[in-house]
Amino acid sequence: MNIALWIVAGLLAVAFLAAGFSKATTPREQLKEKGMTYVEDFSDGQMKAIGVVEVLGAIGLIAPAFISSVTWLVPAAAVGLAVTMAGAVVVHVRRKEAFIPALVLGLLAAFVAIGRIWIAPF
Repeated sequence: MNIALWIVAGLLAVAFLAAGFSKATTPREQLKEKGMTYVEDFSDGQMKAIGVVEVLGAIGLIAPAFISSVTWLVPAAAVGLAVTMAGAVVVHVRRKEAFIPALVLGLLAAFVAIGRIWIAPF
């Protein structure tokens, strides 16, 4: 189970690092041009904040691989990312947009959180 949790956490870290970096550094209008129409519901600052939260969550998922004293970050980051994705699902459903990617990422983050809290803690 430990290996599965590390694999899922690593994949989530890559996905959230890429998505978060994009949201934090790309102007809102360019994100909208790329098909992320949900940005209409958020200000520039909110989009940047969401991006920063995703980048920090990604770092929190993999930090214990490099710093063994911060193992508590994995479940905390996973819970935070699951909550973030729950919010994303709500936004996409309300806008009648595809919500499955956000749902899958949220469920995978919840899997890591549950796994690291109860099933295979460090």
